[in-house]
Amino acid sequence: MESTHRVLILGGGFGGLYAAKALRKAPVQLTVLDRRNFHLFQPLLYQVATGSLSPGEIASPLRAVLRRQQNTQVLLAEAVDLDAEHRKVILDSGDLEYDTLIVAAGSTDSYFGHDDWKRVAPGLKSIEEATEIRHKILYAFEAAEKEHDPEIRREWLTFVLVGGGPTGVELAGALGEIAHDTLRRDFRSIRPEEAVIWLVEGGGRVLPTYPADLSAKAEASLKRLGVTVRTNAFVTAIDPTGVTVKTSGGSEQILARTVIWSAGVQASPFGRTLQQRAGAQLDRAGRVMVNPDCSVPGHPEIFVIGDLAHLELDGKLLPGVAQVAMQEGGYVAKLIQKRLRDETVAPFRYFDKGNLAVIGRAAAVAQIGPIHMSGLLAWITWLFVHLMYLVEFSNRVLVFIQWGFLYLTFNRGARLITGSDPLSQPAPVAEAAKVAK
Repeated sequence: MESTHRVLILGGGFGGLYAAKALRKAPVQLTVLDRRNFHLFQPLLYQVATGSLSPGEIASPLRAVLRRQQNTQVLLAEAVDLDAEHRKVILDSGDLEYDTLIVAAGSTDSYFGHDDWKRVAPGLKSIEEATEIRHKILYAFEAAEKEHDPEIRREWLTFVLVGGGPTGVELAGALGEIAHDTLRRDFRSIRPEEAVIWLVEGGGRVLPTYPADLSAKAEASLKRLGVTVRTNAFVTAIDPTGVTVKTSGGSEQILARTVIWSAGVQASPFGRTLQQRAGAQLDRAGRVMVNPDCSVPGHPEIFVIGDLAHLELDGKLLPGVAQVAMQEGGYVAKLIQKRLRDETVAPFRYFDKGNLAVIGRAAAVAQIGPIHMSGLLAWITWLFVHLMYLVEFSNRVLVFIQWGFLYLTFNRGARLITGSDPLSQPAPVAEAAKVAK
């Protein structure tokens, strides 16, 4: 007898996809809904932004990943509202009923009330943002090559990364490699290795969620790549000419034509919808306060997982990382199947598999339980873990080949300037004439 229990998953990221895969043999009618038709491996987005990988190598079509699940349908749409009373999600193209709803809508960049900074300093949450950053980085070297004014040339060769978490550290390390190795012999009028790279962090050290000894080793690796690390520094302004940084010694302006943001995240706007329609409570970052089983208080049929969920274990908030989302997705899938058999399941427990961050060629830091590693061994561990978590086997093979080629040659094959950056393009002649008048 075919099941009539309808499970709807909003979001095809780590949490949503792992929940869907865990329900592949469950007696349910499963629908996975996302506004993109692919699962994105976000931990490697920075490699797209720095030309090591192409977008297709870290993204997998959801239909291809789930094609063998006979109980699963994939829909390309966006959830815009919720009718919790009638168990219905309102889409941009109709509505969809459910018996159980899993919300895995993820997060977006937070500019701490300065959303106007986004135009100048893009974040790194999507393929489009990654290719925009790649454009900005590569165009900066091209602009410096044809610039005759030494002051302006220096501005083009100055890069500021805001935020010293894993994304900022990995981007800074990759940018250091680009300047000192990849592009070193490609230009005639400039020396790319003279590029100035700033990493600005508001806290007292980079990788603040890592043990202090690994933070120190990461900073040392960055300095070897020519990155200047600035801690206890707060960005107070960003415009096309650079950033203003406030420290204990006062304010300072860093003149730079390329600024990249990795300083904070905020929960998906759908959290606000859950607050309005299902009475959910939100924390200061917009995350939904959930029960120990990941359900919304008062609505046992609605689960929130991943970056959108605020779940504390032993008094500590679970971090917004992929492994948390994956484990929550698997747990909720198990809970749903237990409920269908009128069985109970214990509250969610998170197993911390550790933290990894790479800072360039054969340089990384890793925390795996009580073990702290750095250097080549941590780097090999990072490579292995990221390869294994790529969803499709074909992607693993392609990425492995690309990484091997990069290691041997320092060449980044995806160094393509695509799209357009209005901030780095000269004004059209007609517009310039108007301004002159």
